[in-house]
Amino acid sequence: MGKIRCIGILTSGGDAPGMNAAIRAVTRSGISNGYKIKGIYRGYDGLINDDIQIFTTENVSSIIQRGGTILRTARSKEFTTPAGRKKAYDTLVKEGIDALVVIGGNGSLTGAMLLADEYDFPCIGLPGTIDNDLWGTDSTIGYDTTLNTIKECVDKIRDTATSHERIFFVEVMGRDAGFLAQYSAIAAGAEAAIIPEDSTDSDQLIEFMKRGIRKSKKSCIVIVSESPKCGAMYYAERVNKEYPEFDVRVSILGHLQRGGSPSAHDRILASLTGVGAIQAVKQGQRNVMVGVRNNELVYVPFVDAVRKKKPIDRNLIKVLDDLSI
Repeated sequence: MGKIRCIGILTSGGDAPGMNAAIRAVTRSGISNGYKIKGIYRGYDGLINDDIQIFTTENVSSIIQRGGTILRTARSKEFTTPAGRKKAYDTLVKEGIDALVVIGGNGSLTGAMLLADEYDFPCIGLPGTIDNDLWGTDSTIGYDTTLNTIKECVDKIRDTATSHERIFFVEVMGRDAGFLAQYSAIAAGAEAAIIPEDSTDSDQLIEFMKRGIRKSKKSCIVIVSESPKCGAMYYAERVNKEYPEFDVRVSILGHLQRGGSPSAHDRILASLTGVGAIQAVKQGQRNVMVGVRNNELVYVPFVDAVRKKKPIDRNLIKVLDDLSI
């Protein structure tokens, strides 16, 4: 492939606070390094349908503080097919885009990896997901803001839980990872967290209940990672059946967690990795995710970022247990 002159940028999958800060960083750093930048709207669907425009510094003015993504986002079924990726590649060629920066989570970076492999096309990924489940980076763009949003919501829920002596099961996002649940439980002083990494059977739930109500403690908050089979509703129904003397409520935070102005941490992470994406292009790197590990910029091969399972610190489970008495 010849010299890279034009870089395309898109956001894909679920939105995350800080995506706009990342768009801003890629655009401004790209322009300052002599590249033309093109914004691709509505993720891979926009790439397939040629929903693209040239971006200038004005396009990204006053967006660092905004949640969501000015490029919009979508989950593209068509792009998961070889025919869809062929259309996307044809659009890249037609638009004169020589490299692509993709901001998104596991599915989005998997799509970038497939496009890169099938067409030998330079793709750089930025870790934009609230779930914090991408391997190779300490944090993902949007995770810190979402964690703080959950903490604020649980603080409010605790007020009513205490007033009415209720047990609340609060369901948070996280896909197949328990980072949001475990960390928000510690931050909000919850009595327990039920996460995929610590599979919970009947006896463990009973222990959670005992720990939450001992010493005349009649209110209790349990943070639960979303799950189609064992979410907050499942555990609330079990408690209703097994402990009918307790007043149980469920709060599913849902998409409330995705919104809001990004925290300083997420703005800085997005800015560092956005500039890092342009540096990766300049260095001739391809098919890597830009992350931050131990306060240093790192380039993680797509195959590792999306296929390796990011471990949760199991010491956190004991920390929560010790603090919830």
